[in-house]
Amino acid sequence: MTDVPVVVGINRTQDGSIAVAVGDSTVYSLQKERISRRKHHWGRLGDLPDKYLPHLPALKEPVDLVVEGFSSDDEIGKLEDYRAELRETLNLKDDAPVVLVSHHLTHLYSAFPPSPFDLAAGMVVDAQGSRVRDFTEPVTLPPGTPGDLLEISSFYRCERGRPVECLAKQLWSGDWAEPAGLGCFYSLLTRMLWPTGEGNEGKVMGLAPLGDPDALGLPDLDVREHEVFIPSAWMDVFARTEDFVYGEAAFAESANLAAAGQRAFERALSRLADWLHARTGLDDLVFAGGTALNCSANGILIRESPFRGVFIPPSPHDGGTAVGCALYGLTECLGLETGFRWTNDFLGPDPDPDEIAAAVRALPDDLVAEEPDDLVAAMVGLLESGRVVALHQGRSESGPRALGNRSIIGDPRRPDMRDYINFEVKGREWFRPLAPLVLSDHAERIFDVDRPAPFMQYAADVRPEYRDRLPGITHVDGTARLQTVEPENTPFLHALLTAWNERTGSPVLINTSLNGPGDPLTETPEQSIETLRNTGMHALALPPYLIRKREEPPIPGEDWKAPPPPV
Repeated sequence: MTDVPVVVGINRTQDGSIAVAVGDSTVYSLQKERISRRKHHWGRLGDLPDKYLPHLPALKEPVDLVVEGFSSDDEIGKLEDYRAELRETLNLKDDAPVVLVSHHLTHLYSAFPPSPFDLAAGMVVDAQGSRVRDFTEPVTLPPGTPGDLLEISSFYRCERGRPVECLAKQLWSGDWAEPAGLGCFYSLLTRMLWPTGEGNEGKVMGLAPLGDPDALGLPDLDVREHEVFIPSAWMDVFARTEDFVYGEAAFAESANLAAAGQRAFERALSRLADWLHARTGLDDLVFAGGTALNCSANGILIRESPFRGVFIPPSPHDGGTAVGCALYGLTECLGLETGFRWTNDFLGPDPDPDEIAAAVRALPDDLVAEEPDDLVAAMVGLLESGRVVALHQGRSESGPRALGNRSIIGDPRRPDMRDYINFEVKGREWFRPLAPLVLSDHAERIFDVDRPAPFMQYAADVRPEYRDRLPGITHVDGTARLQTVEPENTPFLHALLTAWNERTGSPVLINTSLNGPGDPLTETPEQSIETLRNTGMHALALPPYLIRKREEPPIPGEDWKAPPPPV
């Protein structure tokens, strides 16, 4: 492929993932869940030969360096087995080193090097990271600090071309009977409402606006400089494990707990940002870790924090740490400057036209494909008639949010569209919001925003005069998690929105991730085709093809009406 350096980064923990940096500006990344079809699938031995190598051709190139990231789980005890697998699977150069990087550093390097900033404060907040004994960064800690303590938040000063400086960390024993920190708090809050399964934090965020944050009389979290502690009143509530479970407890009780927890989280995060700004005096902030997926809190951070600029990578969770590993290796181990900037999130493998054509040739009898002369116009026609159309194109998104390459799209003007997608396509709770796509030059007119939002990372108010016009994307609190669309990074999506605006006078469409109930984002054409078959979607655009069902599902607002919400 090339004579430039090739660096492989591997995340061995939750949301297992791999990344390949080819030269100073090209990055590929793939999450294990996209291949295994199990959401938040943890990294394990066997992933490299069985999951990653067959689907990411860049891994077959000669490799100059491998950087591995572990967390606090037991996988770090299997280093020798992982190293043997690397030697057996990859084309390692004779002198290719394998480097280990501790967890919060992998988050930080997924955020700062690919940010637009040359100088910034850095904040990493999650439920738990590496143990003190496994830190690979210089940190000033009190003498005698136990080696088995876990990092739960880290704060940095970052300057391009210089080693990052860790200013402070909050550490935790790992004992869930005595939790601490923002990540632990939100994890416990989520378990109260959805006791089983991983990745339900977004449900809490969506439920919160339907509750009263004052109803339970719960206090703010205890924030002491850079550390967050959980008051006893919250611990008393967390002990009532049966009282707030969504679907079993009274709806109001569940919603009130979500509202109180979300507000406490937002206020504590704001205080951490205030402390970091006062400590560094810097204008800009990069923020990563699992808590950076909280779009409502991110909106407050962007609007109200003292930082002028805030950058959150599109994969701020553990799935993005493979990119952090690769960029750490490129910059800190090989001494190169990276030209990679996270201007888009399409880091998946390059699409194979032959694979797409083969998938279309193998369509089952209940589907039919055509090649429209104007695919955009054909999609606009379907959308205007109330149909739900999926879009599978190009390299897949590396983060958890669909940004136009693995998306489900609908008309936000139709009052029943959100319920139809939630019930008949996604198979999820009725209150879950759907996100808007908006042409970037129309965004400020419709939403209360003053900057681009290409990664769907923060919530903003829908301006009051548009809320009734766009019920499909306006949440109960009047906000929406928007994605602004520009032609440079998403030309097909921009063309679709432009044609939609010309046809309807609205520059907004619904966008949600292309997956069925409980599934991760689709990766391959075959997965997207199966999702079309198994859900209430009407069509799939797989450029240059348009695939439709021979027997169509009902049309929301015409043949289909939403059931009443269980409030």
